[in-house]
Amino acid sequence: MSKGSLCDCLYLTSNRLSRVLTKMAEEEFKSTGLFPSQALALMIINKKPGISQNDLSKELDIKPSTTSRFIDKLEHKNLVKRKIVGKSSFLYPTDNGIALMEKIDASWQNLFKRYSEVLGLEEAIKLTNSVHNAVNKLEKEL
Repeated sequence: MSKGSLCDCLYLTSNRLSRVLTKMAEEEFKSTGLFPSQALALMIINKKPGISQNDLSKELDIKPSTTSRFIDKLEHKNLVKRKIVGKSSFLYPTDNGIALMEKIDASWQNLFKRYSEVLGLEEAIKLTNSVHNAVNKLEKEL
């Protein structure tokens, strides 16, 4: 790290990037009534009706307890229904959950457009790929 500069620290810089993107995403998803992470969970459930709650946790790369809270909120909003078989929960979109996908897709597109306009399209794609590759490499070391 250079003298007095925190911009050379990947940990600090990536957290700062995450906070900025989260704020932008929350603004774009406001019209859906969901947080971006909830919208992502609903997208997966819509694409994979009957997905187990455990598999959803793996796909989202979050703890099962966090997934349970997401599902509770989506269920409360009548966007998802849970079917319990034995000790497993399987998730299905409701008609309302399916209908909301148009707004969710538009929110993702608006978010991408918004940060691409600031960074430039090529830089936005390059940054996304670089971060994705870095995460994959670093995860192997954990």
